[in-house]
Amino acid sequence: MDAPAPTELSPEEQIIDDLVERARIAQAAFEDGADQARYDQAALAIGWAIMQPERNAEMASLAVETTGLGNTKDKITKNHRKTLGLLRDIQGVVTIGVLSENKETGITEIARPKGVVGAVVPSTNPVATPANNAINAVKCGNAIILAPSPKGIPACEVLLGYIYAEFDRIGVPRDLVQMVPAPASKVKTQRLMETVDLLVVTGSQDNVRRAYSSGTPALGVGAGNVTVIVDETADVAQAAQKIAASKTFDNSTSCSSENSIIIVDAIFDEFMAALHQAGGRYLSGDQGDKLKASLFGGGGLNKHLLAQDIDKVIEVADLDVSDADAARFIVIDGAGIGPDHPESGEKLSLVTTLYRAKDFDDAKAVAERILGHQGAGHSIGLHSADDERARSLGHDLPTCRVIVNQAHCFATGGSFDNGMPFSLSMGCGSWGGNSIDDNLNYTHFMNTTKIVRTIPVNEPSLDAIFGDYWRMAGK
Repeated sequence: MDAPAPTELSPEEQIIDDLVERARIAQAAFEDGADQARYDQAALAIGWAIMQPERNAEMASLAVETTGLGNTKDKITKNHRKTLGLLRDIQGVVTIGVLSENKETGITEIARPKGVVGAVVPSTNPVATPANNAINAVKCGNAIILAPSPKGIPACEVLLGYIYAEFDRIGVPRDLVQMVPAPASKVKTQRLMETVDLLVVTGSQDNVRRAYSSGTPALGVGAGNVTVIVDETADVAQAAQKIAASKTFDNSTSCSSENSIIIVDAIFDEFMAALHQAGGRYLSGDQGDKLKASLFGGGGLNKHLLAQDIDKVIEVADLDVSDADAARFIVIDGAGIGPDHPESGEKLSLVTTLYRAKDFDDAKAVAERILGHQGAGHSIGLHSADDERARSLGHDLPTCRVIVNQAHCFATGGSFDNGMPFSLSMGCGSWGGNSIDDNLNYTHFMNTTKIVRTIPVNEPSLDAIFGDYWRMAGK
């Protein structure tokens, strides 16, 4: 029986196949005879491509100009801090050759590259996310092909130019880091998903689902919808300041920005006063309803309010806000939780939803309902002096991270004052439909080969295994 004729590729698919072939050639040359210094130099080259101050400022400004999301000042900070933190995390880390030798088990572990990585990156972070993915990839000996969102293409192109300038200085092949050329299309993205060795997908949940069904090993991350609880033991003023700083950073483009705040009754009035002092403006009644109608009235989020400055939010929604000059974000009432109450979901804007609870147990129940609606697996915040309450949330709620007494969007993806790996992509475990529950980091970009040797026989008797069970239940 004759074999079926090969399917002819479309021009767009051929473009991707050509990119992948070039990446494979570059990756093989990069890995051939490599040592840790080669991988580290390539990672540092990408780091300096984004962190050099003038370049950083240029790309941050371009990102805001072309995507219409966030603000330049905070993107500069994000590009710098996220990259610096990542470079700190991987400094001195072994990603080539022998990782460990265990004489007791007889196993030696050896680090190996994945091959060619495909990275689908969002418009919310069109510079920091591709740069950080590329750093992780080359640190482990891989090539990478970036697939930016349509609006993120200009900033990614500029980033790529600066990466190439650094690669040329140290003799690294340019094809080690490439991007899908404009115009962006689903055909190109789909072909990339099908032909690389590893997929990393941040952003659109549709892209995440397509990645998981592509047949390629995929690292997707879930939707954020961060809820924070403020209980009666909290330092109310600090909690308000931290929530305000986090919520307003880069105009709330982060998946880790606070979308809902749950306040226990005992400190409700005190907290609301502190929140006002921190720049939060509570709108109830007609004004709150007007903002909800403006933000959600079209069946989805109003693009004219997404990640916009607060004065734009006030103007577009035609709001009457007290002391508007000092306003930093808006707080609205949560009328309910679920699909019929869009205010209970992620808003990607300088708007957060307020829920009131009788006590901590009630607040915990409200948070669980919100996570059940959206954001399961991502993270939850707690402002409290009672560490047992943090443990309670970690034991009982469907969340991979409990962020305690911190500005949430700075803490979730790694901070210089906590121990989480620096990352712009947070895995949400099985709760969020993800294959990882950790912050995406370099360990996800390498294979390990195990050399397995014989050791003295270690076979237990049946009594050693079942003895206690037999004594309780009988044979």
